[in-house]
Amino acid sequence: MPQSLAQVWLHLVFSTKERRPFLNNEEFQIEMFRMLSHHVKEAGCVSASVGGHIDHVHLLVGLSRTITIAKLVEKIKTETSTWAKTKEACSSTFSWQSGYGVFSVGHANRNAVDEYIRNQREHHHKSSFQDEFRELCKQHDIEIDERYAWD
Repeated sequence: MPQSLAQVWLHLVFSTKERRPFLNNEEFQIEMFRMLSHHVKEAGCVSASVGGHIDHVHLLVGLSRTITIAKLVEKIKTETSTWAKTKEACSSTFSWQSGYGVFSVGHANRNAVDEYIRNQREHHHKSSFQDEFRELCKQHDIEIDERYAWD
């Protein structure tokens, strides 16, 4: 078969460093979501949705067959962090946490994950980022070491 095809959907989650509320300003948050989406596309991937809360983001990404997850995350974190430090609405100390969570999404579940990402504001009236991340890991049978999960 001379053609290489792939359709791999990922739910990517990462926090600001020390979960600082860098995304508290709504205008800046919306701009950050746009920048994250832009850099996902620049990496040759599909940006289906981006959302989050004051201290973390969620992305639903269609992974390109030509880039690794680690390279994609490195690219979007580096580019958006550099950009954020130039914005008046943000601190020059802006930084993402060093780690991330990535979860596979079946094609049939894309709409549910998309809706979940778009409803982050309402979701976080009831749940903290840490509780949300613990639950995502539990749903995907991933054990986390809490000594290192919250840098």
